[in-house]
Amino acid sequence: MTIFNFAAGPAVLPHEVLQQAQEELLDWHDTGMSVMEMSHRGKDFMGIAAQAEADLRELMGIPKNYKVLFLQGGGHLQFSMIPLNLLRGKLSADYVNTGEWAKKAIDEAKKFCYVNEVASNADKNASYVPEFKRWKLDKNAAYVHYTTNETIGGLEFNWVPEVGNVPLVADMSSNILSRPYDVSKFGLIYAGAQKNIGPAGLTLVIVREDLIGHAPSGLPTMMDYKIHADHDSMYNTPPTYAIYMAGLVFQWMKRNGGVAKMEQTNIAKAKLLYDAIDASNGFYHCPVSKADRSRMNVPFITKGGAHDAEFIKQAEARGLMQLKGHRLVGGMRASIYNAMSLEGVQALASFMGEFAQRKG
Repeated sequence: MTIFNFAAGPAVLPHEVLQQAQEELLDWHDTGMSVMEMSHRGKDFMGIAAQAEADLRELMGIPKNYKVLFLQGGGHLQFSMIPLNLLRGKLSADYVNTGEWAKKAIDEAKKFCYVNEVASNADKNASYVPEFKRWKLDKNAAYVHYTTNETIGGLEFNWVPEVGNVPLVADMSSNILSRPYDVSKFGLIYAGAQKNIGPAGLTLVIVREDLIGHAPSGLPTMMDYKIHADHDSMYNTPPTYAIYMAGLVFQWMKRNGGVAKMEQTNIAKAKLLYDAIDASNGFYHCPVSKADRSRMNVPFITKGGAHDAEFIKQAEARGLMQLKGHRLVGGMRASIYNAMSLEGVQALASFMGEFAQRKG
């Protein structure tokens, strides 16, 4: 039986990437060593890291005046590092509250500065993206932070806020590389790797050079972006194998049409699932406004939630795995990142139709 993994993260990886990693596991390029055994300062691994960065820069069109950092600590550590590095003597920052991950970023930032919540969707249970015209931006804010895709709620921005000269900061953990972005519109982009890039343990930070080097005195060394930038992400031992795996995923993306092709496929995959929901005559319900539905994370419930447990059980029997919704919201959630095949989504959509016909 073919298994399709719809986990939200750590998530499915491209099959051919896993095969290549398996083939190279014990002996990378006739070195007689696994990548896991290499010195991070040796020429072999430094070459791997440099190639991964070059490929990422090509895929995203990252300008030369941006640093690419391979860090650890996940998005949670970035919730602290961002205000500590980007306040630059200012007392406040703007944050958009769109769901659980945005709230986590807000709560952490409050430890270091005043947070101006410029917009919120809490009035409708985090089910929509607040209209930009309603945002209450502060032109004196140190930066504007938003979450491009809410993994738990299944909410995604289909547009980039225009915030003038204030640096725009984006948590792209669950939709990075799934659609093109103009990096020059952002001051800083960050993303945990375990959804659309590679295995857990690696965090990407893409930061404009003029925003680093302003950390307050006394900041712990490992919290300073400039330290990591000055040492090419090698100040301490980086997550070497996770960087290697990310590099393989970048190469896989390049072979398969890059970000533009990924977006086309992602649109088709998301349409299959949302069509299955909308065509069910109310048997399935997606809580997110149609205009703001995520292409990456599709949450849904059966009518009244009455058949959710049975849906998950029967789906697993069909090889459709990891569909249980997040513990905070329940129901089901299908995460359909770049590495999820169209075939897998077709299989899920087909099962959804059959299940609704039997139970509806």
